[in-house]
Amino acid sequence: MNSRAAKIVSEGGVIAFRTDTFYGLGVDPFNAAAVAKIREQKGREENKPILLLLSDASVADRFIADRSKAFEETAKKFWPGPLTIVGVAVPNLPPEITAGTGTVGVRVPADDDVRELVRECGGALTATSANPSGSEPARSAREVIAYFGELVDLVIDGGEVTATEPSTVLDVTTSPPRVVREGALSLLHDFQDLHDVFVQSQLRWSNTGTGISNNA
Repeated sequence: MNSRAAKIVSEGGVIAFRTDTFYGLGVDPFNAAAVAKIREQKGREENKPILLLLSDASVADRFIADRSKAFEETAKKFWPGPLTIVGVAVPNLPPEITAGTGTVGVRVPADDDVRELVRECGGALTATSANPSGSEPARSAREVIAYFGELVDLVIDGGEVTATEPSTVLDVTTSPPRVVREGALSLLHDFQDLHDVFVQSQLRWSNTGTGISNNA
């Protein structure tokens, strides 16, 4: 199934797959036409970036222009895991991904099967939640099909998700870093060990921030 998914992605197609949170829509993030396709399918606002799943932390070099100390230490502490880290995007990343913000959110999922799928698909996939904008995120392959039908080229049935919250989103392009969305990781309990990178009391969070509001 992974090889079939990889072929579809390499040809500009769209797959749906279970992440370590909810189901997501996956395309090659460097294929602007494919990214535009999932934006259209979701009815996603043009000013909202699309987050990416990586197979390994080393793949971040392809997307992040400046891996700051905050980025490195946060990734080291929380990856693999449900933490999306927003960094400065490399210049050649399509604006369909960054939505003109100059930043991109990336994470390494805490699921061996998901990481292997992403690895076979080139090391990175978009992971915007598999639902029309404004709808609840899909928790099963059946729900993905109900939402999108034949608009998705391949739906990989990874079973029903057990997660109850999306990934936490942390923007490290600001000083101090700020939480854009508090999700599976707790602002108060999980970030305390990062005091050497930034003072915990200085963290501030916002529901808007970079505009990322994917549920994956």
